[in-house]
Amino acid sequence: MADRYGTDVLAGDWQAPRRGRAVEAAAELGAVVEEVMSDFCGEIVAVDRDLDTLTLEDRRGRRRTFPLGPGFLLEGRPVILRPPVRQAAPARPTRTASGSVAVHGARARVARASRIYVEGRHDAELVEKVWGDDLRLEGVVVEYLGGVDDLVGHLRDFGPTAERKVGVLVDHLVPGSKESRIADEVARSPVGAHVLVVGHPFVDVWQAVKPDRIGLSEWPEIPRSVEWKKGVCAHLGWPHATQADIARAWQHILARVSSYDDLEPALLGRVEELIDHVTA
Repeated sequence: MADRYGTDVLAGDWQAPRRGRAVEAAAELGAVVEEVMSDFCGEIVAVDRDLDTLTLEDRRGRRRTFPLGPGFLLEGRPVILRPPVRQAAPARPTRTASGSVAVHGARARVARASRIYVEGRHDAELVEKVWGDDLRLEGVVVEYLGGVDDLVGHLRDFGPTAERKVGVLVDHLVPGSKESRIADEVARSPVGAHVLVVGHPFVDVWQAVKPDRIGLSEWPEIPRSVEWKKGVCAHLGWPHATQADIARAWQHILARVSSYDDLEPALLGRVEELIDHVTA
């Protein structure tokens, strides 16, 4: 038999407000809400957890403070504003970029008398990025060496001793090269016992970065008639007409290095050897 009177008008949430019932929402900075009692509408610019209040700023720059809780509209719907959930602080790394155990809260050690010279600006930047934390903790100062030709003069001025050791990292240290001849000369000199010269076999320190970090299967072979860095940039389709172009290319490569795992072992071992030499 048909219901002559239709549905029960009291069934369901018949007392629900026209805009719907209020739900809880986080008072996130930057959200725009309206306080219904005053019709004040503005952006949330501050939340005080201790006083349980929030501050709104309207489009004219006027600010008003209200208690957190009910009485707000967010996107036209009623909300009960609560303090935003605090984000947990990211876990501190347990290792430095070089793979050493991270020591948090330790101050940099007073600089030792010993030094490490690094040939080439790019080489020095790479050493700083990967070993910087370790070197500061050990109190080892790294100095930029413009070229291996300047090494003898630097050593003469510095005066290495058993308490003032020197470690030197040079490019392309292979048998028969100019670099190897200078290294042999230093080793035979009166200060040779206090100076350790090591080098990597790469034409340039760029090659110490694993090639797949910049999308290569291997570093390209560049003819001797072409400046190596410019040849690499040309191979990759990067601008290379000016020194600024080369600098930008290196920053792009350096940005792909975050730890020792991005570098070739032939460089890793040499830098660790130098650190051991000057801190022993």
